[in-house]
Amino acid sequence: MATVPFSNKAAFAELASSLARLSISAPQGDSIDDEKIVYSQKFLTTEMPMAVLTSWITPVEKFFVRNNLLMPPAIDVGKWALRIVGEVRKPLTLNFEDLATLPKFKVTNTIECAGNGRAFYDPRIGGVPWRRGGVGNAVFEGPRLRELLQKAGLTVAARHVAFAGLDTPPAGAERFIRSIPLEKALDENTLIATHMNGAPLTRPHGFPARALVPGWIGSASIKWLQKITVLSHEYQGAFMDPGYRVPVVSLGDGQNHPGEERRTVPLTSLRLKSIISNPSEDAALNYAEGLAVIIRGAAWAGEKSVAAVEISTDGGKIWRESILTAEHAKYAWRLWAYDWAPAAPGTYEVMSRALDADGNRQPIKPLWNDGGYLWNGVDHITVKVQA
Repeated sequence: MATVPFSNKAAFAELASSLARLSISAPQGDSIDDEKIVYSQKFLTTEMPMAVLTSWITPVEKFFVRNNLLMPPAIDVGKWALRIVGEVRKPLTLNFEDLATLPKFKVTNTIECAGNGRAFYDPRIGGVPWRRGGVGNAVFEGPRLRELLQKAGLTVAARHVAFAGLDTPPAGAERFIRSIPLEKALDENTLIATHMNGAPLTRPHGFPARALVPGWIGSASIKWLQKITVLSHEYQGAFMDPGYRVPVVSLGDGQNHPGEERRTVPLTSLRLKSIISNPSEDAALNYAEGLAVIIRGAAWAGEKSVAAVEISTDGGKIWRESILTAEHAKYAWRLWAYDWAPAAPGTYEVMSRALDADGNRQPIKPLWNDGGYLWNGVDHITVKVQA
């Protein structure tokens, strides 16, 4: 989706309105939606049930939350500051007013937790047992990161950009810091987001500002931003290595293989993937002649484009193309629908697989990795059509 600039005059007016509402703490919306699946209250982690995936833009209160560390307490926006340091000629310190006076841009982006789908790996893997709902699609707004970096002036040694937030590590743990290559940091769609779906960020989603690295795994878009460090190298820390990496060659069975090379690479772009949101898994439908069932879901491809989603209702023997809805943006998911009339009562295995514009097809199963990252196997549910 093309970015859309706003005038500075509008930014000033919005800033005044925002400060009036947010003068001492985060905006409303800290509470957990009753429908969401809660994995942790302490390290707030919630999943969106498939039943609420009914719109292209995911409402903020339905959007999944993943916190690796402790969420910071209410932040006084009047005292908050963002520092830009490292391989820059002019280190900067920006307050919220400074940020708000910069031109703002919109990017519609699907954010997915890198562990979404972990529960489907075999052998099973420890960690949050995400199924399908560690993902959501929203409109993020804020200044371009490259404008801030240009103001700071990059040195010739600049190669990576690291983000650090205000979340608190438990005793003995590291801060959650990750870096992205400079090329991605300078992309026109990489933002310092202050708004989500037209409103200021809520505390669970990173108030007052977060990085927005479109098309990449959710952990690249650090929340509660406090410091941006320009580096000559990839950031070295536990959440860059060994965390959030996959083997170049998967051994595939979850067993130790002494002597085998285990070279890994950091996770970046999301993979081609589709999920089924309706009917629900193990749904029971009452059969009637002419019974019509609308199979629905979403598909995304990170930095690539979804070209089609195919559906099978017989366990993968025959595939038919679904209808993609009209809503579309470069980094956003595509919603799809398929009308199905079961021929008779019985148990059906319904499957979905996505294809991208380059001709790639969603795999039956992805290669196993010991972090349980980036599951993108063909989605399938069992539906019982009963007489």
